[in-house]
Amino acid sequence: MLKGFGAPELIIILVILLLLFGATRLPQLGGALGKGIKEFRKGVSGPTDEGKETEQASAQGKSRGKAKKA
Repeated sequence: MLKGFGAPELIIILVILLLLFGATRLPQLGGALGKGIKEFRKGVSGPTDEGKETEQASAQGKSRGKAKKA
């Protein structure tokens, strides 16, 4: 897939990105991209036991809140 890209091509692409977005914006874009990929992988892998536990805990918290209000 990346057979055609060598070091000079990647350096040119990085310089263009630096010129377009600036030095302060590039780390923010990288972090946002990483978080997006992480969330996508979580979504693709499907529900886990950990996810079920947090859903149950939030449901219990909501039912306790209703009981206190009543």
